[in-house]
Amino acid sequence: MEVQVNQSNIRHNWSLDEVNSLFEMPFNDLLFQAQTIHRQNFDANEVQVSTLLSIKTGACPEDCKYCSQSARYSTDVEKEKLMEVEKVLEAAQIAKSQGSTRFCMGAGWRNPKDRDMPHIVKMVQGVREMGLETCMTLGMLSSDQAQTLKDAGLDYYNHNLDTSKEHYNQIITTRTYQDRLDTLSNVRDAGMKVCSGGIVGLGEQANDRAGLLMQLANLPQHPESVPINMLVKIEGTPLGDVDDLDPFEFIRCIAVARIMMPKSHVRLSAGREAMNEQMQALCFMAGANSIFYGCKLLTTANPEADADMQLFAKLGINTERGRAETEEEQYQQQQSLQTAIVNQENADLFYDATQS
Repeated sequence: MEVQVNQSNIRHNWSLDEVNSLFEMPFNDLLFQAQTIHRQNFDANEVQVSTLLSIKTGACPEDCKYCSQSARYSTDVEKEKLMEVEKVLEAAQIAKSQGSTRFCMGAGWRNPKDRDMPHIVKMVQGVREMGLETCMTLGMLSSDQAQTLKDAGLDYYNHNLDTSKEHYNQIITTRTYQDRLDTLSNVRDAGMKVCSGGIVGLGEQANDRAGLLMQLANLPQHPESVPINMLVKIEGTPLGDVDDLDPFEFIRCIAVARIMMPKSHVRLSAGREAMNEQMQALCFMAGANSIFYGCKLLTTANPEADADMQLFAKLGINTERGRAETEEEQYQQQQSLQTAIVNQENADLFYDATQS
């Protein structure tokens, strides 16, 4: 089955057969089509850069089989309480000085409690005052909580679908697929931008990777940000020894996501530490145009910031500008990112953001 992709048409009615047909294209043809669509909607040599901070780590009651923060598994992640607002803002300032334009805050919760919301609101307001875009991932949200975050000025909310609807119960049983869709609906109804993607390499079948992208592309509105995570295997979790996903299959996921969601930022997210420069370059060719930046994400490793800058220099990639209002501020943002090297004295502030 050959799929004719109208490069100017945003679709929300993809069939599984159509998506599988994209995955089955010859690799070079797939990348050519994805790159063509990418160039029609974005600067092909520009990448959006975010930093992710864990503001509350461990002791999560959920049973996500990939996650080191679940209280159900024996991992090396230490339990930590919600960070103080001042510490979060300190970390945000460091991230800005290193060139990030979006600051993402993640908490290992099933859902935020009412007592936590005033602190969360202060974090959002403080980060926005620095001129950074704001993003949070806190688990499930009620409609009232979503509205509170919107009123505080939150730009993006991350809530991943993780995998296909059919494979989901093999990975998580403590919340349903519909729970996740309901949270995305609450976020969208409140007027925030949606960050939603998934994880590949969970022991799923090819049909499940196609099904995940179909679910995302068939949402009433495409997520503005689509993180594609490659599983980072954590010892002590049920998926700690699952077979590795073939790298070409991962790159195909990036390319198909770009074709199906042409105006979304596709984020090359978890698992980058295990990818060599050539694999990452192919991901950018396939349409990835967003990364997490820094030595750590939530609970797993990420390439050092200076390594990212060296790769960007080799590829001629620039960083997407954020909220800077003047040309001088834009220049300073670019210079900061190009010259940034992670200050190891501050490394303890950041956590692996790969398991959002």
